[in-house]
Amino acid sequence: MTRPEHSDKADLVRYLQESRDALLWKLDGLSEYDARRPLTPTGTNLLGLVKHLTGVELGYFGDTFGRPYFTGQPLPGWWWTETTDPHADMYATPDEPREAVTDLYRRAWQHAQATFDALPLDAVGHVPWWPEERREVTLHHIMVRVTADTQRHAGHADILRELLDGSAGLLAGKDALATGDAEDWARHRDRVRRAAEEAGAR
Repeated sequence: MTRPEHSDKADLVRYLQESRDALLWKLDGLSEYDARRPLTPTGTNLLGLVKHLTGVELGYFGDTFGRPYFTGQPLPGWWWTETTDPHADMYATPDEPREAVTDLYRRAWQHAQATFDALPLDAVGHVPWWPEERREVTLHHIMVRVTADTQRHAGHADILRELLDGSAGLLAGKDALATGDAEDWARHRDRVRRAAEEAGAR
């Protein structure tokens, strides 16, 4: 059965949006410090993931298809053309309010949606920061790529938030976890630990 393009595109947008929402939800209720502090040896932090994916969306759904977001306004210092620091988009500086970071992420969604509405899935774009021989892409390819990237970072956010305060789940009202209270989870964790110890002792 041949599906209309609008249905295929709607599926892509749906799963991209679900991962966007999941990522932002992981910031709910956190202090400024906890939203920003590094939780891995490589500095991964929740607000930094949002800032990074903002740049991903603005670049791939904007510049790649001749629809730059920052037309007529100064480029942010962390933008890929403006910095030599490869980590500049992976954390928020003290003078970048959390609300400004999350607001720009939501505006990136709107900018992306305008691209989705204007172009067919087979529309051709060019990724300016890729090697010349690989720059030509389709909107379909980029939508899949950005969704995969966002899902990956949403998974990072799941783990970071659980490490911070034990909160877990996919979305508000849709946690996608096996049912259980704190005691159930403690028993499960102990069972996993014992299985690892037994396997490691063999």
